[in-house]
Amino acid sequence: MLKIYNTLAREKQVFVPIQPGQVNMYVCGMTVYDFCHLGHARVMVVFDLVARWLRASGYALNYVRNITDIDDKIIRRAQENGETIRQLTDRFIAAMNQDATALGVLRPDAEPRATDYVAQMLDMIGTLETNGYAYVAESHDVCYSVRKFDGYGKLSGKSLEDLRAGERVDVMAGKHDPLDFVLWKHARDDEPAEVKWPSPWGPGRPGWHIECSAMGSELLGRHFDIHGGGQDLQFPHHENEIAQSEGAMDANEQCQFVNYWMHNGFVRVDDEKMSKSLGNFFTIREVLKKFDPEVVRFFILRAHYRSPLNYSDVHLDDARHALTRLYTALKGVAGEVEVDWSEPHAQRFKAALDDDFGTPEAMAVLFDLATLVNRGDAALAGQLKALGGVLGLLQRDAQGFLQAAPEGGLSNAEIEARVDARGTAKKARNFAESDRIRDELKAAGIVLEDGPQGTTWRRA
Repeated sequence: MLKIYNTLAREKQVFVPIQPGQVNMYVCGMTVYDFCHLGHARVMVVFDLVARWLRASGYALNYVRNITDIDDKIIRRAQENGETIRQLTDRFIAAMNQDATALGVLRPDAEPRATDYVAQMLDMIGTLETNGYAYVAESHDVCYSVRKFDGYGKLSGKSLEDLRAGERVDVMAGKHDPLDFVLWKHARDDEPAEVKWPSPWGPGRPGWHIECSAMGSELLGRHFDIHGGGQDLQFPHHENEIAQSEGAMDANEQCQFVNYWMHNGFVRVDDEKMSKSLGNFFTIREVLKKFDPEVVRFFILRAHYRSPLNYSDVHLDDARHALTRLYTALKGVAGEVEVDWSEPHAQRFKAALDDDFGTPEAMAVLFDLATLVNRGDAALAGQLKALGGVLGLLQRDAQGFLQAAPEGGLSNAEIEARVDARGTAKKARNFAESDRIRDELKAAGIVLEDGPQGTTWRRA
């Protein structure tokens, strides 16, 4: 029985889909004006795991992850680069997909771009105006009147009295209340024509919050099962989504936008939240120059999705060693293997993931299996590989992973040449030379393993 920690309820709850056997899930994606960083990697990998487990549990899943391709930062970056918005966003969408693929992230069922859903956003803003939640400010922007929505703060646990203008809030002259937020931004003269859409309130473009309400409602319905994203989106973005989406409902409609809200924890560097403002963020591409993509995925999944994830090269090195241990137990296992869910380790694994996607406990099962395989129970190696596959891990040829060359390390050809030279020295009974080559390779992080079939090697 799957349980999910629901941010809205502040507790783990048994997951009951709106339609039996069917799950609709929306996850807030990336704003595409630059390369994705490790915080984005965590969102992609975490909800890829959620999607994989829902499907492995027998649900028919419709997974939507949006792309924000219109935003102040996007406009500014395109102007700085002397290119169109579309050229900029197309380039970084392609880069995002390359990074996601490298990390073993499966593509969502739909990846809507905000600019393709402006009509739906305008319809929702018009409904909010009709329902008394939206008004035109002195600046000609259309704003949402937060105090008119009785449930504002129910996701974040913040009361209106506790909220302060300036905390993730756009302070703008002419708003009825500092907490009110923009639904439609009136066009400025210095903005390019490609970001000016016609509307009943004059030319302009949508605010950030309205896009997810409109796309989620259009693609998954006004009431769906799961909405996810990073912890930093809980307030104000997701709080505002609830206010918009439920404010736009008719009086006779179900008055709850989403049943289960999920938020993954921050990525931290030296115990500080990773952010561009602090200058302590790393792009996925920078990290993948130093570490195998599967190591990065393993590093992300080894921590529970709601806990902070502390990044450092030391922690990535530790993850590499741990993943190497698992792959070492898989030498000789070839082809696809299916999970035997009746086997005790698989039952423990399932119980772990059914408990709010408990990947640390699921990983512990994998290491228990690896220990048994290394002690001689080779029959469990297939189960290890199959369960790893549920997490998007351990599906490569084991020897290929163990011999994968890091940047700046000895190439496979160089290692093979030294192994051959050592073999020649042993045949000539030149054991001093043989030992010297072994020690040289050991110092370079190469482990030699002599057996009846000859010498094999792996990277430590």
